Amino acid sequence: MPDFSTLMLFAAASVVLTATPGPDMLLIASRSISQGRGAGFLTYAGIALGTYCHAMAAALGLSQLFLAVPVAYEIIRWAGCTYLLYLAWKTIRSEGMVFSPTSRLKRFSMKRIFGEGLFTNLLNPKMALFVLALFPQFVKPEAGSLVVQMLILATVLNGIGFIVNGTVILLTGHIRSRVGSFPRFRKLPQYLLATVFTGLACRLALGSRN
Repeated sequence: MPDFSTLMLFAAASVVLTATPGPDMLLIASRSISQGRGAGFLTYAGIALGTYCHAMAAALGLSQLFLAVPVAYEIIRWAGCTYLLYLAWKTIRSEGMVFSPTSRLKRFSMKRIFGEGLFTNLLNPKMALFVLALFPQFVKPEAGSLVVQMLILATVLNGIGFIVNGTVILLTGHIRSRVGSFPRFRKLPQYLLATVFTGLACRLALGSRN
């Protein structure tokens, strides 16, 4: 496994990366506002599992496919865009107010929210390239199994991400309680979440590979 100094260096890099606002943090925050802290943590759990999958893919060389076969990158990219737009449409079309305990969004929260966090991460080819670019810098052949090292690094990244995003989730809980006290704004978080999904789709569609 990586030595202590390597892990500390990677942890420092992870703090900077996770504390910088990005698509994952935006998705987690908007989900927390629209459906509560539990939904925010479930979204992060899905994203964290996706990070493990990307780490495994990088360790097994699957992420190299995006570099060797450009069309594979494009297929995943547009599949991700389509999925995000579908999520936006489903969010807007959902019946009931998001703060209502009988809302359909609430009823299917655990399975749906976790899955959306996971697949949003998996269908982002930039995440695969990010892991492929960053993780190998902290891996040493003489330190043992490449797969084990990559999974350890993913665990460090996810652990720090849990602390950072957990703080965001707790803070957005106050925003949710304030918005929920105004009936005219009860649908606002639902529109916010749909806007986030649409924005992420546009970012993925218009962004470059780098």
